[in-house]
Amino acid sequence: MTKADVCAGFGIGQSTASAKAKVISQALRINPLNPEWSLPSLLKRNPLVWMAEVNGMLVDLREMPREVQEIAFEQGMIPYIPADRDPS
Repeated sequence: MTKADVCAGFGIGQSTASAKAKVISQALRINPLNPEWSLPSLLKRNPLVWMAEVNGMLVDLREMPREVQEIAFEQGMIPYIPADRDPS
């Protein structure tokens, strides 16, 4: 169903729906790629799950040494250690 179809079904304009969607997103602190709202099957592909600041630099924890990944996992920063799940 398109956004236009949904809006027509509720008898509202698309600009009104967009404005309300923005208010809801802000209230629930939802944004695109938010790991809290990602399906478990999509976590591997979500870059925000794996990004962290290390010594002032933004890094992808999948590319860091295993020791760093283990620390990040223990602190709840990443959902799993990639080498334990990904066949490589």
